[in-house]
Amino acid sequence: MPDPNSPPPAAFRSAVRSLASVRPRPELVVRPLEAPPRLAPYSWATSVEADIGHRGDGTDDLDEPDTSGRLILLHDPDGQERWEGTFRLVCFVQARLEPGQLGDDMLPRIGWSWLTDALEHAGAGFTALGGTVTQTSSVRFGGLSGGGGGPGEWPPREDDVELRASWSPTESDGDLSRHAVAFASLVSTAAGLPPVGAVPLSRSPG
Repeated sequence: MPDPNSPPPAAFRSAVRSLASVRPRPELVVRPLEAPPRLAPYSWATSVEADIGHRGDGTDDLDEPDTSGRLILLHDPDGQERWEGTFRLVCFVQARLEPGQLGDDMLPRIGWSWLTDALEHAGAGFTALGGTVTQTSSVRFGGLSGGGGGPGEWPPREDDVELRASWSPTESDGDLSRHAVAFASLVSTAAGLPPVGAVPLSRSPG
């Protein structure tokens, strides 16, 4: 274990700076997270949330966002065999499904393509990529139901898709900013946000 009184390695500090330097589109709310302990000698984490209905200035307090994600950076100066390197990126994204999407046989493949396309389009180098795409369905009862479900009524069901993945960046200069861009793009796609610069068809002419 690293000495808690010693500063993190320069390579880790540089990687964190490059990830934190990316400013995603204003519809996404970025917050720092406490990284999970014991996964690696050094770790860092951030969250990204999106809600198509929020005002889009990047400062909203999203209690229950339609789409949320977490990105974690792990660093082991000695490397780990399964990582094929000294750095590992771990991500988790959860997005609300539209009615009728649950059970679609193509959905896991589509969800996985959100990640691979985002990495490719951002030009992020990676190896040892792996993960899962899971469809979930839940109903909240009692105090956690959030309203609805009156006498004789069932609370509404919520269907979600969850993507969990990890990969090892291959950039030799330690600049991982392209991976942060890819992660923001992944969350945007999962949230159904239009490409940057595109005008939604539902928007009324000015």
